[in-house]
Amino acid sequence: MKICVIGTGYVGLVVGTCFAESGNTVICVDIDEAKIEGLKNGIIPIYEPGLKELILRNTEEGRLKFSTDLAASVKSSLLQFIAVGTPPGEDGSADLNHVLAVAREIGSAMENFKIVVNKSTVPVGTADKVREAVSGQLAARGVTIEFDVVSNPEFLKEGAAIDDFMKPDRVVIGVDNVRTAEIMKELYAPFMRRTNRIIVMDVRSAEMTKYAANAMLATKITFINQIANLCDLLGADVSAVREGIGSDSRIGYDFLYPGVGYGGSCFPKDVKALVMTAEECNYDFALLRSVDEVNERQKAVLPRKIVSHLGDNGTEKPLSGKCIAIWGLSFKPRTDDMREAPSIVIIERLLEAGANVRVHDPVALKEARRFFGDRVTYNANEYEILRAADALAVVTEWNEYRNPDFDRIKELLTQPTIFDGRNLFEPRRMKELGFSYFPIGRNGAQFYQERG
Repeated sequence: MKICVIGTGYVGLVVGTCFAESGNTVICVDIDEAKIEGLKNGIIPIYEPGLKELILRNTEEGRLKFSTDLAASVKSSLLQFIAVGTPPGEDGSADLNHVLAVAREIGSAMENFKIVVNKSTVPVGTADKVREAVSGQLAARGVTIEFDVVSNPEFLKEGAAIDDFMKPDRVVIGVDNVRTAEIMKELYAPFMRRTNRIIVMDVRSAEMTKYAANAMLATKITFINQIANLCDLLGADVSAVREGIGSDSRIGYDFLYPGVGYGGSCFPKDVKALVMTAEECNYDFALLRSVDEVNERQKAVLPRKIVSHLGDNGTEKPLSGKCIAIWGLSFKPRTDDMREAPSIVIIERLLEAGANVRVHDPVALKEARRFFGDRVTYNANEYEILRAADALAVVTEWNEYRNPDFDRIKELLTQPTIFDGRNLFEPRRMKELGFSYFPIGRNGAQFYQERG
């Protein structure tokens, strides 16, 4: 099939490239001329494992092209995937200006039947607005051309997006007629070789599905974080609690990992957007409002532990003269994305407390400079930032950090102190190694391990 993907951000690039990999002819369009020129020359603007290799191969084989000419790309393609950003407004609602602007351009350019697919995460009812935008342009041109609007939300995890697309656990398609449903099913058929995981529903339900999924996952993370905080106060071990509740098939283990809060481009934005959607219906979604508020508070847990154990609490700058080394900046492993990353709040709190902060991340150092400038010290070697530092704080659970050289860490730090925001290490082993170790919600770990 001939496909036009509008927007070359994270979603657009992954979607367009994976469709090309399955044999389709794909044009990825963006208004950013520098980005398009870079993509034509093999310069990939985001970090995603495996993506660069797929882009280069499909570009070389002629299935994947990049362009700034939206009108020409629309005219030559049956399917128009809208994959532009929907940033939160000041009130938390999703900003649809980019989506609707693209819809109007499609309406201005199309000459025959088109399928317009919302790939961006959008509030319920957006398909109706897209339909109105396209129809408005057709009316202004004085022409009648048939088109359909589809909701096809993405469920890609950054760091594993290629596998998620190629081997999806489900594909949700929101349509209002059988013909277009069959075309969409044909498009996704190459990714359904073993099991058919295509779920067809009405458009509004598909739009709601994306928000509901992200809200549920955000709620699970927030729940276990609050349980972890309570474990800290009561001397219980959240890892044991997680095992106890996760073994219940009704609950499961996924997303029950306590830490310093969730971040990224989806969960924070989508939770806020769903709360605002509810408010527009005069419905108080109290649960999700609390999820959002609690998550923001969770980002302050680690710096509070650091100040409590290392700081002079009677001063305005309790960490003055202290040096804290940070492992991990991206909001999750296997990505350089720092949007809403807990590391931003944590580092800002440490700087406010007067600390000297050094940072390491396998791929996000360049991105981090946009947030911190020269206020922190950057190093591409995770051990070098430990030299004469007063403590190590682990913020992102990169595999590189899971089995470090503890002898070397101990030798480099002024005192053997680790604040583990991701519970990567075993408390008993850390004690045996002579570390002062401060995880999240594992105050009772020693008792649990000795009895277990």
